Amino acid sequence: MSSRLQNRRRRLSRGMTLIEIMVVITILGLIAAAVAIAVVPRLEEARHDRAVLDIKSIEGALKLYYAKKGVYPDTATGFKALVDTQILETMPKDPWNHDYVYMYEAGKPVIISYGRDGVPGGEGPDADISNRDASAPTRR
Repeated sequence: MSSRLQNRRRRLSRGMTLIEIMVVITILGLIAAAVAIAVVPRLEEARHDRAVLDIKSIEGALKLYYAKKGVYPDTATGFKALVDTQILETMPKDPWNHDYVYMYEAGKPVIISYGRDGVPGGEGPDADISNRDASAPTRR
């Protein structure tokens, strides 16, 4: 009886075979590939949407500055005025880690992200995003 019990214990404790481990790794790899295919293309879309929301938030901070001071900051002062008055904690960066651009044109503040490439112009993910657009469109 004791040898039968020992044999059973040995079979139960021997662990997984190499084939079983390879099957599990293959299944995990397939799941990871499926997730990557679904998520990676949405990353640029999410960055664009974040830039649009950041611009709206900065626009709100500028309106608060205007309410306090009666004027918008000039182009030279820009976001530094918002940081100096403690409306913003730090100078804002876009989702691609570039500085947002501030200009004061025709009596209105303009906030721009130059997109992924960080230079004016461009198409797709490199396109500029600005509050000048009637409703900074999102790409779908």
